[in-house]
Amino acid sequence: MHLTIIRRERGNAISMDVYADNLVSELRQIRPQWTITEIAPNPWWDGEDNPWHSGTGLRKYYERFWQHPRQVKQQETDLFHIIDHSNAHVAYWLMHLGKPIVVTCHDLVQFIYPEILREQARFPAFSTAMLNYSVRGMLKASQVIAVSSNTANDVEKILGIERQKIVVIPNGTDKHFHPLLNSSVEHLRQKYTTSPDEVCLLNVGSSHHRKNLLTVLKVLHILVQDGTCVRLWKVGDDFTADQKAFIQTHGLEQKVIYLGNPNQDLLLQIYNAADILIAPSLYEGFGLTVLEAMACGTPVITSNVSSLPEVAGDAAILVDPMNVQAMSEAVLQLLNTASYRQVLREKGMERVNQFTWRRTAEQVAQVYENLTIPVPLHLAKTVS
Repeated sequence: MHLTIIRRERGNAISMDVYADNLVSELRQIRPQWTITEIAPNPWWDGEDNPWHSGTGLRKYYERFWQHPRQVKQQETDLFHIIDHSNAHVAYWLMHLGKPIVVTCHDLVQFIYPEILREQARFPAFSTAMLNYSVRGMLKASQVIAVSSNTANDVEKILGIERQKIVVIPNGTDKHFHPLLNSSVEHLRQKYTTSPDEVCLLNVGSSHHRKNLLTVLKVLHILVQDGTCVRLWKVGDDFTADQKAFIQTHGLEQKVIYLGNPNQDLLLQIYNAADILIAPSLYEGFGLTVLEAMACGTPVITSNVSSLPEVAGDAAILVDPMNVQAMSEAVLQLLNTASYRQVLREKGMERVNQFTWRRTAEQVAQVYENLTIPVPLHLAKTVS
């Protein structure tokens, strides 16, 4: 089989790079006889005198919506796999070629929280229109891969795609994340804590409203008022203006620390050094940080909504993401019960074993083969 993987621009969507890199790596190992071509948008003019400099935004749209689809369409292949739903507009160019088209949908967060685009885009109305156009390209796919049942439900409900065209294949967990010896993270604890007894709560990701970080800060405030020696480590996006105002108003400046966007090695150390991952998101397409923390042996408190129960199973404490008191009590329960912490650590590391990139690749490969291998005539008659 000749397979064409259609990627996003490298570096512009790190999570998509993780998905594509791991999927392709595993596919090459389990199907070494296949030819796999990867193709991503490339700058059409690299010179300094480029009249469509990326600062105008025009070049990006030209590359994504004209040049890139034309390049993909010229590929000689047996099957196309668009690994990011926001690139599904390419399917419009491929639908008449008679080749199977697979699209992976990671989430439909912009449909659930449209303010994300309004906050981030230079021209929100235009960006929203282009995203709608792109995502609805999934309607032209032969098969849609959803990374969770929650995402599959969204695809069916929001886009009206028939359920039989959607298959749920979860993401894997990067092998890089694993438990470290206490001695190897002690320097990190010493650097970012005020005492050996301080409890380190960790939150990883963006600071958008859907991540529910204000609830995390309210939990922190309750714990501080109760006399708990605690600090919040924030990784990923910095706190928003509203979140910083809450921190200042409640005197939490010395109880929070922003650790920026660390590389993978440092993130591994942070996961291991933290006492609890607290991730009460209101919406996640998958929730990879939950598995990353579990892989490092860090207990997890997360939401009982969206895709998070699918990912966490019984290996985390699931709470109503808006119930500040319940979340505070969950933290105290973990801190006060060593045996429970150990149970969650063991369950978490066992849970992670169910989410491997090898398993993901095996299931994706099966999708490809179902779409490209002809059904024997006698079987086809039996089915009909």
